[in-house]
Amino acid sequence: MRLLLIEDEEKTAAALHQGFTEAGFQVTTARRGDEGLVLARSGTHDVVVLDIMLPRLDGWGVLSALRTHGKRVPVVCLTARDAVEDRVRGLELGADDYVVKPFAFAELLARVRRLLRGTPSPDHTVIRVADLEVDFMRQRAVRDGRVLELTAREFALLALLVRRCGEPLDRRQIAAEIYGMPLDGDSNAIDVAVRRLRAKIDEPFAVRLVHTIRGVGYVLEVRA
Repeated sequence: MRLLLIEDEEKTAAALHQGFTEAGFQVTTARRGDEGLVLARSGTHDVVVLDIMLPRLDGWGVLSALRTHGKRVPVVCLTARDAVEDRVRGLELGADDYVVKPFAFAELLARVRRLLRGTPSPDHTVIRVADLEVDFMRQRAVRDGRVLELTAREFALLALLVRRCGEPLDRRQIAAEIYGMPLDGDSNAIDVAVRRLRAKIDEPFAVRLVHTIRGVGYVLEVRA
């Protein structure tokens, strides 16, 4: 698997490069945000590990530019900023996971591997709900004949809702399945993620599929 590491701190970059290489990844390292963006846009990497505090162009700028140009490569943000608003900002810009420094490399490696293996369905290649079709093998979603441009994290969230169609899922369940971590008590990260997904799979269409269950969470189902 090909991993792009965008990290300016020399010791951290060297340690991560060694760790991911020993774990079987082919690692490319960039030390500046603008350089990392050029490499990320090339489309040759399976996952990007992105520091936020970078010279020339910070990680927020790199992430925003990638998503604006339609790049769906999974991105894991690394940052010492652990405030809820920073995590929400990362999700709103299209990050797929968010790891706060200092961190254990084993945890970061597990999160990267989770992203890379998390979307295929074990039982079905394609699931259809009304006019929505989700192709797990190709990681593609189509509604009413229109291909939906989803990030890797948005697709993972949609895949979870589709597989559990008709079953109410609370926010903590979604956080555990999609982010692999407990949900902070005051975090609205799941609400932000669902809002972003709805903007793509529901708002352009006449019939809504993702519904809010007050006091619980969300469900994907067809309602009369």
